[in-house]
Amino acid sequence: MPQSDASRTEVASQVRLRWWSELPLLVLVYALYSAGRLLARGDVSTAVDHGLAILRVEKALWLNAEHPLNRLFTREPWLGIPADFWYASLHYLVTPVVLIWLFRSRSHLYRAARTWLMTSTLIGLIGFTLLPTCPPRLLAPEYGFVDTMAYYSSYGWWGGEASAPRGLGGLTNQYAAMPSLHVGWALWCGVMLWRHGGTRTAKVAGVLYPLITTIVVMGTANHYFLDAVAGAAVMGVGLLLTPLVMRLADRAWAGLRARFEGRFGEALGGRLAGRPTPVADTSRGAPAPIVGGGCQTSTGERIPRQRESTAEPSAAPTDAGDSARAPAR
Repeated sequence: MPQSDASRTEVASQVRLRWWSELPLLVLVYALYSAGRLLARGDVSTAVDHGLAILRVEKALWLNAEHPLNRLFTREPWLGIPADFWYASLHYLVTPVVLIWLFRSRSHLYRAARTWLMTSTLIGLIGFTLLPTCPPRLLAPEYGFVDTMAYYSSYGWWGGEASAPRGLGGLTNQYAAMPSLHVGWALWCGVMLWRHGGTRTAKVAGVLYPLITTIVVMGTANHYFLDAVAGAAVMGVGLLLTPLVMRLADRAWAGLRARFEGRFGEALGGRLAGRPTPVADTSRGAPAPIVGGGCQTSTGERIPRQRESTAEPSAAPTDAGDSARAPAR
């Protein structure tokens, strides 16, 4: 009887995750994300048009917080320099640390959390492809933004091309600004720390980390406020899709496992079918041997310390014979 989809899903969901299988998966997803950012460059003029359209919408809605924050970070190096380091490093450090912490200390939550993060990241990649956007720092000077990463580049490892190390700016897509996954990943980390950190310090960090990241991406002129809003929205959509993605992954895994086991069983059955099966010799009325064919003794062979019987086998005693040999009362 074939196994139902529900039972297959249940079996697949009980598979214990191992780090040597998780690490290649995460590396693969991040490599696809990075490669997708590079391939989805889009036209520069189109990206600039999108950036200016976002800026006009923000000004119409009185949401333009980028200008005052960017002027503050430019005027005050004690704010601008740490903000640049925050933008260039924590995005790539805090998220892996939270993933490792969940894997080691909250293993029952890890799979759903990892699926949420990966699903949202791939949705963000779709956004980069469909809506290439020029960040504020790359707009013409008359729009009033200063690229703080370039302004304070002598203090860090980055140059004038986003947070990429000097000489490696060609390996990044500077027009992948909508949505802001800096904010999206920070929000994911914040939710994990708030819900599962277990201490007041973890809860405070869960609130401050995404909040400060949102301020940093605007103050350094790397993102608009609506980029940050879109990053949070992408994480929300990813959260809603996570149960569906997990079910589809379970069904796919169960199907692959069943196919593999079926082929392995057929191959093993074919090998066993080629072996001869021992048949008991019943031509003289001898009972079938109890032991396997490979353990039978040959004719005339004696088991060590076996007693020899000199009496001829007699027929089975009848009731009358039994009563005749019974002692007299």
